[in-house]
Amino acid sequence: MTKHSESFKLEVVQRYLAGPLGHKALAKQYGIGRNSIANWVDRYMAHGLKGLHRKPGGYYSAEFKLNVLRQAKLRELSNTQAATLFDVRGGGGIVGLWRRQYDEGGLQALHPKPRGRPPMKPPKPKSAPAAPAQTDDKRSLQELHEENEQLRTEVAYLKKLEAFGSSQSASCTEKAQAVLELRPQFLLRRLLQSAGLSRSTFYYQAKVLQAGDRYAGLKDSIQAVYERHKGRYGYRRITAELGRSGQIVNHKTVQRLMQSLGLKSLVRPKRYRSYRGEMASTPNLLNRRFEAERPNEKWVTDVTEFNVRGEKLYLSPVMDLFNGEIVAYEMNERPLFPLVGNMLKKALSRLTAQEAPMMHSDQGWQYQMEAYRQRLLERGLTQSMSRRGNCLDNAAMESFFGTLKSEFFRLNKFDNVQQLRQGLCRYIHYYNHQRIKLKLKGLSPVEYRTQALGA
Repeated sequence: MTKHSESFKLEVVQRYLAGPLGHKALAKQYGIGRNSIANWVDRYMAHGLKGLHRKPGGYYSAEFKLNVLRQAKLRELSNTQAATLFDVRGGGGIVGLWRRQYDEGGLQALHPKPRGRPPMKPPKPKSAPAAPAQTDDKRSLQELHEENEQLRTEVAYLKKLEAFGSSQSASCTEKAQAVLELRPQFLLRRLLQSAGLSRSTFYYQAKVLQAGDRYAGLKDSIQAVYERHKGRYGYRRITAELGRSGQIVNHKTVQRLMQSLGLKSLVRPKRYRSYRGEMASTPNLLNRRFEAERPNEKWVTDVTEFNVRGEKLYLSPVMDLFNGEIVAYEMNERPLFPLVGNMLKKALSRLTAQEAPMMHSDQGWQYQMEAYRQRLLERGLTQSMSRRGNCLDNAAMESFFGTLKSEFFRLNKFDNVQQLRQGLCRYIHYYNHQRIKLKLKGLSPVEYRTQALGA
């Protein structure tokens, strides 16, 4: 297998993200496989530059492998998605191998095999002078019985740790919990020897365990918020959501507890896509000033494309820069002018007679049509356009598209365009009414607008 340098991978990824070439065209141009390019792009989006580092494979601990398999099952991830999320070298094939090993042999089968030649057997010690036969027999029976009981204790202890999802590298708390549960069946000294715990450590941990986990309630709340938002929230948003419900907690505590629970935001970093249309004479009046002092002062709009099993669906929304709310939207399976025209009609119907926001877009052909400009002029709206090929001039709308695709489109599977339509309607309602934003003081767009109008 050809090994590519980190700089080469970064060059290919940046070419892909800059557009307009896709996996197939880049694979042909560079003479590499499409799957390799897709894998590099996914790793870069999930882990940044370190996702392109070459690291030797095969040195993952059994606990790490088990955590990957459990999270893949919990979140319903494919082997490839799990490998990308946890930065596993070797991709989905390695995760599939771990899954087969665990199914056949449990946790023990996930332990990495020692490398190199096996150590040489030590020379046999010289036999000691023979002692009386009766004494040897008695000593041998006692030693065998002690060894047998110790082995039974160790086997039971390891099984108990495996049931906890741990191994011999478990924490002192987990070891003490295993010893506590096995204590009625085995001698304490044998259990402590198997666990490698001193008596003082064991009694201290037992006292802590009997007092209970003081974060148990908070962990349940974190898990509930995470599942309610389908893995879209990281520790910052979860902290804000807990604060809304009256649970004031430090964000570092939430981050630490999420790590202990194996919870991680599934959202990948967003990326911008540039649109290269014909030159327009309309100036860029917005000039990247994406803040507004009141509702319906500045609007931005754009069109994005979805592909479901070869069928395409186009979405045209308009966003209010005051609170990031999607004011109106329209969907169509073809990118014709009614897609934008109907969107504009819905948006204008929400304005009062005194409101006339600035409408900003890119230089797409729809926004240069006379019918579109005439509607803006009749209603008194000022038109603004991005510079040619500069998607950052419409970054607020592009950011929404990135959030939409990361939190909704890529985390779900659709059989047809109709399912996607229904899901988009549900997500946009969720985005407007439930999804909190940190820059909106932990409120959703609709809550923020309602609070501002009330004030």
